[in-house]
Amino acid sequence: MIALIDYDAGNTCSVMNALRRIDADFVLTADPELIRSSERVIFPGVGHAGAAMRALERKGLVDVIRNLSQPVLGICVGMQLLLDSSEEGDVACLGVVSGRVTKFIPGDGVKVPHMGWNQVVDSGGELLFRGIGPGEYFYFVHSYYVPILQATIGTTSYSHAFSAAVRHRNFWGVQFHAEKSGSLGEQLIRNFITIETEVT
Repeated sequence: MIALIDYDAGNTCSVMNALRRIDADFVLTADPELIRSSERVIFPGVGHAGAAMRALERKGLVDVIRNLSQPVLGICVGMQLLLDSSEEGDVACLGVVSGRVTKFIPGDGVKVPHMGWNQVVDSGGELLFRGIGPGEYFYFVHSYYVPILQATIGTTSYSHAFSAAVRHRNFWGVQFHAEKSGSLGEQLIRNFITIETEVT
């Protein structure tokens, strides 16, 4: 069973639709015990990082997410909230992945938000990208980005390179909207569902 964390994130319905398309067994929940006991956890997110963190705090989910030991996948803002902090609202985040989320600066042909299909180059050998060719296109919508970090496992370039995907222990994150990225996004979600990992 996959627990899809329910904290009023903007892309929850589209993630649910993607899970239905691949016949995944999931439940939308904010129940801490159900989240802790699930085999996999998907952490969605669209919107303002500060508001999202306040919603997690209201629902008592901050420490729940931080301490999960099963595979966890953050999507878009769900990935950004895994970091230490974000410039969006100057907010402290979950601190699972070391780093700070930064805002794109418009100019020199760069429009904010970064919106549309862009290539993702993975680091090679990462199970999350199994069966997905190098440089394939995924769908992005975001104004803030994660810089290149030690945890980076995939990159995209938009004015400069940034993290399209990260991993730390049992936590994965993707900046792009896998749920809106067609068959490749569905493949990535399937990969996540079947990942077996030891926490090291």
